[in-house]
Amino acid sequence: MKGIFDTKANSGYDDEIVRRYHFPPQYRTVAAQLIGDWIVYREPQRNGGRRAYIAVARVLRIEADSRRAGYSYAVVSDYLPFDRPVPFVNKGAYAEAALREIGNPSRVGAYLQGKSIRIISEADFAAIVRTGLGETLAPPNAIRLELDRLELDEETVEYLTAPPVEQARRIEQILLNRKIRDANFRRHVCEAYDNRCAVTRLRIVNGGGKAEVQAAHIWSVASGGPDVVQNGLALSSTAHWLFDRHLISLTDDYGLLISHNKVPAELRGLFSKQLERIHLPDDPRLWPHRSYVARHREAFSSA
Repeated sequence: MKGIFDTKANSGYDDEIVRRYHFPPQYRTVAAQLIGDWIVYREPQRNGGRRAYIAVARVLRIEADSRRAGYSYAVVSDYLPFDRPVPFVNKGAYAEAALREIGNPSRVGAYLQGKSIRIISEADFAAIVRTGLGETLAPPNAIRLELDRLELDEETVEYLTAPPVEQARRIEQILLNRKIRDANFRRHVCEAYDNRCAVTRLRIVNGGGKAEVQAAHIWSVASGGPDVVQNGLALSSTAHWLFDRHLISLTDDYGLLISHNKVPAELRGLFSKQLERIHLPDDPRLWPHRSYVARHREAFSSA
């Protein structure tokens, strides 16, 4: 059973949507129905929201809020942001069947009152997610996102070459496919950093639009790290190699840390201008999350 979680900034709830969704007592029953299945996050227009569906995640379990009586958390995993927000209404048509059936658009707002968590159909879920991942799945982007056939297993090729209707039918397998998730992550990270290495500041893009930089996870996926820009850095292959082996890391102020006894002097000279601060996205909301940086730095200190 699929669902929608409405989320907005400054809501007063203790949300960290990559990990958990906070909700009051009246939603406990419907939230419990979603355990083990997928939900789509939607931002309402209120409080500056985008009035769009923005990401997908899977509900693992419901936990009681020990500090606030009656309130609970939906603990989620496999969070994946959409390539672009999916409009709540597209050419006058709502993405959710229950809203399409209302008929009068002026009544939709009233209908949604008290329904911040709600059930949607399998078909609507698949359509929203397929639209949200449209750029990742688009054949013209395959080489740029490292989804060209030469680098893929047969199963992933099958997902990518299937017609949209078949992709919608197999959307859950697509959401869990590591190659496709990596491509989505690469697209977000490279775009945020303008295809420029955070450490060397070099920006190299070939004639086909593929950047030389790679998308590096700060907190590794294998250890539980999420596929979000705030857990990523755009790095050249050499910098990525060093970062994954914890031979370079970051301070809380985004200065570069270098393992001087393990990194060759030639490279240390190349990195010297980034000791105070690496190259960061223009949007501060996309900067590395300090909790992820701290995890990486801890491993750097013990390397």
